[in-house]
Amino acid sequence: MNTTTTRSTAAARRDEVLEAARVEFAARGFEGASTEDIAKRAGISQPYLFRLFGTKKELFKASVSRCFRETLEMFQQAAEGKRGEEALHAIGQAYMAQLELDRTWLRGQMQAYAASDDPEIRGVVRAGYGDLVAYVRRVSGADWPTVWGFFSSGMLLNVLASMHVDDQPDQWMTELLSGCGKEL
Repeated sequence: MNTTTTRSTAAARRDEVLEAARVEFAARGFEGASTEDIAKRAGISQPYLFRLFGTKKELFKASVSRCFRETLEMFQQAAEGKRGEEALHAIGQAYMAQLELDRTWLRGQMQAYAASDDPEIRGVVRAGYGDLVAYVRRVSGADWPTVWGFFSSGMLLNVLASMHVDDQPDQWMTELLSGCGKEL
């Protein structure tokens, strides 16, 4: 029974470290974030951080993987019981709400794409994004041009949200957003 308690505590600690890493990597990127700051934020020692994840790159990859997994779970919850166009609309609405709710989540995504020059990180990003595409395609039953348009709109929303489009938007921003079905 003691082993179960230890595992639960270790799992909880790992989640706390991943949350601290998400915040630090989102703010500073893979190259700029320090494991010392991540450890401090998580309330652990830097050596313990390395015992949990091995290297900074492994921690970054785990953080990115977690972000994609949470995004997929959000898609699944939004589309629950829905199919086709209704599912696409629900997923899109949930995604836009998440962009507005959590700037760290958005910055974390953008940092993952930026770090994709590294082949190992790129593999995690491709796998996570591929899971999103496969799910959207499966739940919507949409053809490739529709799926392409859906993800193109999502990436455009990422870029606009990164520019704080909700803070005194230029006319062109408002027009692009209305094309994505979003009004300010």
